[in-house]
Amino acid sequence: MKPNHFLPPALFAACLLGWPAAHAQLRLPSLNLPQPLGQGGLNGLARPAERLLDRVVPGDLRALRPGQLETLLQRHPDLLEADPRGEPAVRGEILANSPSDAALRAAAGMGLVVARQERFEELGETLVTLRVPAGVSTASALERLRALDPAGSYDFNHIYTGSASGMAPAGSASASAGVDAAASRPGAQRGLALGLVDSGVDVAHEVFAGSAIERHGCGGASHPAPHGTAVAALMVGESGRFRGAAPGARLYAADIYCDSPTGGSAATIADALGWMAKQKIGVINISLVGPANATLERVVAAMVGRGHLLVAAVGNDGPAAPPLYPASYPGVVGVTGVDARGRPLPEAGRGPQVMFAAPGSQMVSAAIGSPPYRQVRGTSFAAPLVAALLAPSLPTPGRPEAARAVEALAKAATRPDNAAVSNIVGHGVVGAGLRIDPARLR
Repeated sequence: MKPNHFLPPALFAACLLGWPAAHAQLRLPSLNLPQPLGQGGLNGLARPAERLLDRVVPGDLRALRPGQLETLLQRHPDLLEADPRGEPAVRGEILANSPSDAALRAAAGMGLVVARQERFEELGETLVTLRVPAGVSTASALERLRALDPAGSYDFNHIYTGSASGMAPAGSASASAGVDAAASRPGAQRGLALGLVDSGVDVAHEVFAGSAIERHGCGGASHPAPHGTAVAALMVGESGRFRGAAPGARLYAADIYCDSPTGGSAATIADALGWMAKQKIGVINISLVGPANATLERVVAAMVGRGHLLVAAVGNDGPAAPPLYPASYPGVVGVTGVDARGRPLPEAGRGPQVMFAAPGSQMVSAAIGSPPYRQVRGTSFAAPLVAALLAPSLPTPGRPEAARAVEALAKAATRPDNAAVSNIVGHGVVGAGLRIDPARLR
């Protein structure tokens, strides 16, 4: 079960320690970043639009992600399909976690073909991707396979997308320029390592000039994308005008999209986490959201069981939305966003999966092209700040150390009027001084 965040930090740490080891050419993140408001660079954003971005939800965000997913399915019906719940998945693919030889024979008897097979040694898992024959429904094949092997683990190869609300030119005025506390920002984090599972990073951007970035995915090819670039900058970026939460830290960045409509799947996330496990990265940020998935759940459980801390955005589908994943899996550090005054973003998800809140609006990060910095909003941009705050306490995986890191951050968190731990901000707000105010880039 998901840790109950109404428990005191010490009891949550005990629960984390007791977590059993598991047996273990469309840019999708861009779909979750609406086009900038206004035109004409830094001066093209009208004052009313500034207030809209900074103070209220920019549009009906409850319908934003579902609408984008529907568009994605309509554009790529040959590559993607909807599962029975309407969630997008790679067409004609079924994921099998560490299937037995008997299960694979049964699958072959159904006409299923092994398309790919990957072994994640550190996690003790083998992921087999089965291809469904033409003319056969993926849903019906999955149902039959589960019936033949009820003890097995099978699911669609679901698609996951970025959990951002929006981006806009960065030079607009902020509602509260005084919240940024540059003096409280940490120093360079040389020797520290952080993990990032996202879209591609524009390593040529000025904020990464002094950064060490190890890349994974896409066969070694580079596919820079807005979402991954902005999130990475908030973690390790630094320039004369910008400073991330952990400048100088080495970033292990896995691109799971590669400009492909089938990117961002459960299989590519599993591959990225398998790589992170091999690299022994203690803290890994995943600013992605999607449905519950058997493969993702199993790999996440294996990572948590090894003592990794996975930090994930809770999403921006609204406070009444159902839980999104991986943030809602047990042991994952779910993060929501707050504005410059510490108020929760109205579009952010709520529930026991929320462990911490961090700045998620009235802030800037790196952008591809011109202008090189833009305002960002959403839980996607709060999660990397929490990951960077946890990383110094967990340089390499370890279950006791992971529990202590979460407990220490919980003690440092602030809650309005010292209120109880809640489904809105979890243990409270952290990293308020990490927000780069848009006024600083005017």
